Amino acid sequence: MRENILNQILGLKGMGTEELLAKYAKVFGRQRPSASNPDYLRKKIAYQIQKLAYGGLSNTVKTRLEQLITVYDPINNRLMRKIGGNKESNVKIKRDRRLPIPGSIITKIYKGTVIKINVLEKGFEYEDKTYRTLSQVASTITGDHWNGYLFFNL
Repeated sequence: MRENILNQILGLKGMGTEELLAKYAKVFGRQRPSASNPDYLRKKIAYQIQKLAYGGLSNTVKTRLEQLITVYDPINNRLMRKIGGNKESNVKIKRDRRLPIPGSIITKIYKGTVIKINVLEKGFEYEDKTYRTLSQVASTITGDHWNGYLFFNL
């Protein structure tokens, strides 16, 4: 059984998009995937094959994963999306979703120098000085006007 599952998953590697879509429909029933990216489809199909063979995650594990994501996921920032994106929520977050959560450090190498920016609740700290926007930080560093998100690749 284990070898069969492994062979099914390894077989996904050689499949094109159309074959993956057909396999997806077979494994999930008649569900249509939200995307047709081959890498995405391979991951979803492989997970579902294993889930059907061995069972899915327990509710305890799912709950613990959600807790860990809420606390330790500054890149995807799931908690802020949930609060800010929930139309029924009365809590409004005015923070840009592209920004890491406060306490994170944005790092960039500029002209051979490593630049580190601390993300604050309201603003950014660079060389012990607080700035309101990333554009102000980028302008200070370069001497020219820059879009902060572009400069820091956010």
